[in-house]
Amino acid sequence: MQHSTDHQDIDYLNKNLSKAYVLTEALPYIQRFAGKTIVVKYGGNAMTDPELEHSFARDIVLLKSVGLNPVVVHGGGPQVDDLLKQLGRVSERIDGMRVTDTATMDVVEMVLGGSVNKSIVSLIHQNGGRAIGLTGKDGQLISAQKLLMQKTDADGAMREIDLGHVGEVTEINTGVLQTLLNSDFIPVIAPLGVDEQGQTYNINADLVAGKVAEALQAEKLILLTNTSGVLDKEKNLLTGLTTDDVDHLIATEVIVGGMIPKVQCALDAVKAGVKTAVIVDGRVPHATLLEIFTDQGIGTLISN
Repeated sequence: MQHSTDHQDIDYLNKNLSKAYVLTEALPYIQRFAGKTIVVKYGGNAMTDPELEHSFARDIVLLKSVGLNPVVVHGGGPQVDDLLKQLGRVSERIDGMRVTDTATMDVVEMVLGGSVNKSIVSLIHQNGGRAIGLTGKDGQLISAQKLLMQKTDADGAMREIDLGHVGEVTEINTGVLQTLLNSDFIPVIAPLGVDEQGQTYNINADLVAGKVAEALQAEKLILLTNTSGVLDKEKNLLTGLTTDDVDHLIATEVIVGGMIPKVQCALDAVKAGVKTAVIVDGRVPHATLLEIFTDQGIGTLISN
């Protein structure tokens, strides 16, 4: 019997060959990261685009399926803003941090701990994974204390700003997370912490992801953001940075504004024993897989 090798067959073959190359390129990374913990901070635009939401959930399920231990920490600022707007409330921000009074805290807890968290858990289930949603209150996962923000006035004087129910992490209870990881569940964490008096705090999701990565001594911390990574003054992407490089870029004001807390959190995690931290553009489909399983990676990698 004669085989026809028309254009359609050749296209089909080429397409499948490229898939085979992708899989063989991924193999050494799958072997290297097997059994290792990867903490992924998920937020920004990637959470408001349905196509990106599904692609993120599929990535996380795939990581778990090939033997990695993904832990998801999510934000939800745009969703909180939407509900506040519907309720006729305006939320003030100072240096990117939300001023959170008691009424705003109720909304934050409802959105982050409720609708956003459950939506991510549901998407992971739809894509064949098993996830469990948590806030820092569950199993005393995130112990927190009130964050007092330091601000320098024009005359150089320092003052403290009270942001209300905004907190910082004092401790992560890894027992809860280890139990889930050992049972093949994917933890999905909302960044709410609680103090000894039972007061709930709204905590920056990047900071929570960093502290979770430190506590679990993760192999990698991935921060999905709304930029392609750390850019130099000419707006070129800086792909690989050491902790010393980052300190220098902050001192020389190449890294400014909202990127400082992200980079600082990646820096702290690496200094505390996380192997690498990477700031990645969450608007790129399958950004998580591209970062972990390809030779090039994407985004800005920070390591010791």
